[in-house]
Amino acid sequence: MAEKNNPHKLRIPPQDIDAEKALLGSVMLKADALFEIMDFISVECFYAEKHRLVFKAMLELFSKKEPIDVLTLSNKLKNKQVFDQIGGSDYLTELVNTVPSSANIEYYAKIVHKKYMLRRLIESSERISELGYNEVDDLDESLDKAEKSIYEVTTSLLSNKFIEIKDALGEAFERLSRLHESTDKMRGVPSGFKSLDNKLSGFQKSDLIILAARPSMGKTAFALDIARRVAIEHKKPVAIFSLEMSSQQLVDRMLAADSKVDAWKLRTGKLNKEEEFDLIRESLNNLSKAPIFIDDQPANNILKMRSMARKLKRQHGLELIIVDYLQLMTPTQTKSSDNVVQQVTEISRSLKHLARELDVPVIALSQLSRAIESRGGRPKLSDLRDSGSIEQDADVVMFIHRDKNDDGEKSNVTEILIEKHRNGPTGRITLNFDDKKATFQEIDTNAFDDFALTEVGDDDAF
Repeated sequence: MAEKNNPHKLRIPPQDIDAEKALLGSVMLKADALFEIMDFISVECFYAEKHRLVFKAMLELFSKKEPIDVLTLSNKLKNKQVFDQIGGSDYLTELVNTVPSSANIEYYAKIVHKKYMLRRLIESSERISELGYNEVDDLDESLDKAEKSIYEVTTSLLSNKFIEIKDALGEAFERLSRLHESTDKMRGVPSGFKSLDNKLSGFQKSDLIILAARPSMGKTAFALDIARRVAIEHKKPVAIFSLEMSSQQLVDRMLAADSKVDAWKLRTGKLNKEEEFDLIRESLNNLSKAPIFIDDQPANNILKMRSMARKLKRQHGLELIIVDYLQLMTPTQTKSSDNVVQQVTEISRSLKHLARELDVPVIALSQLSRAIESRGGRPKLSDLRDSGSIEQDADVVMFIHRDKNDDGEKSNVTEILIEKHRNGPTGRITLNFDDKKATFQEIDTNAFDDFALTEVGDDDAF
C-alpha cells in the first residue's frame, strides 16, 4: 500500500553515467578543457559517487597546476584513501579510453548538468512535500520556503560566468548611444518628473529608494503620481503594496490626480460640470489600461510581498515596486518584544534583498521622527524614524519638504530633497503640490523669464 502512495520512491533519479565518464575522460586527455566547463559543472553535478571523488581530485590537481592523468590521479586518490572505492587503476584507464579527444567536453558537460538540475527539481519537490505535511510551521513561511526552493533551481540555470570587460564596455557603449540619440530614454525607470529624472536618471534596477516625510506632506500622493506616470506614459508594470490605505482610496486619488478634478468632489460625487464627467471618463479609460497592481493587505510582511511580487514578475514583467509604508510592515524574524530599531532594520534589509532578487527598483515610503517638528528646517538623514539601517540599505533617500506660509499653512511649493544618491549627485528639485487634486506638478521656470533683475544705482535709492 505504501508503494502505491509513493509511485516515485523506487524510480531511479535522472542520470547519465556514460556522459559523466566521457566528461572525466576528456579532462584526463586535456586538463585545460576544465576551463570550458567549470562555470557550470561542480562536484555535486555527478550522480555516481566515484565520479564525484575523481572530479574532486582533478580539481585539486588542477588548482596546483599539476598534470591530470592516470598516475597523478591514482596517487591523489590513494592519499585520500578512496583509490579502491573508485575502482583503482583499471577504472581510471577505462575513463581515459572512453573518448578519443576532449573536443566534445562541453556537450558532455551540458548533459551532466541537465540531469543534475532535474535531480535538484525532484529534491525541491520532496522538500515542498515535507513542508505540506509539517503543520507546525506558519503557512506564509512554508509558502515562502516552497517558492524559494523552486526559485533557487530556476535561477541556478543561469551560468555563473565572469563578464569580460570588453563585452561590458560594448553594452555600455550601445546604451550610451541609445541615450544620446533619444533624449526621452534614460538608464532607469522614468519617474515622470523631468527634473527628478535629470537628477537620478530614473529609478535604477535593484535599488532601494526611500521616500520620507512627516504626515500630510504628500508621500502617498507623490508615490501614486510616480506609479501612474510610469504605468500610463511608459507602459511599465507597477506593484503597489498599500498597508495604510485601501485600494479604493488609492484609485480615487489616482483618478483625481489624472483627471485634475477636485478629490473631494470625486469622493462625494458632487460633480457640477459636464466637462468634469468627461475628464473622469477619460481618466477611467487611461487607468483601466495601466498595468498597476494593488495589494492593500494591512500588516503585510515581506514573505507575502515577495511571493506576490515573484508571481507578478513572471506573469507581467514587473518594473517597479512601491511600499506604503515601511513602518507598517510586520517583521517575520524579529519578535514583537524586540525594539523598533531592530524590527525596522530587518524590514529595510528585506526590501533591499527583494529589489536585488527581482532586479527592480523598490520605492519604500517612510515616516520621519517628530524631532524635526521641534527643530524646524529641512529634514536630514538623521531624522529617519526608527532608522535602524534604512540609511545604510538605501541607494537613494529623498525627503518631501514644504515650508509654512505667512498664514501658518503649508505652502504648495514643495522641495524634493535628494539627501543620498549612492551612484550619483544629490540635490533638490521644486514641485507644486495641488492638495485638492492630490497631485504634484512641475513648476514652469520659463514663466519667470520675463522678469529681469535690475541693478539699482545710488540715484535710484529710496
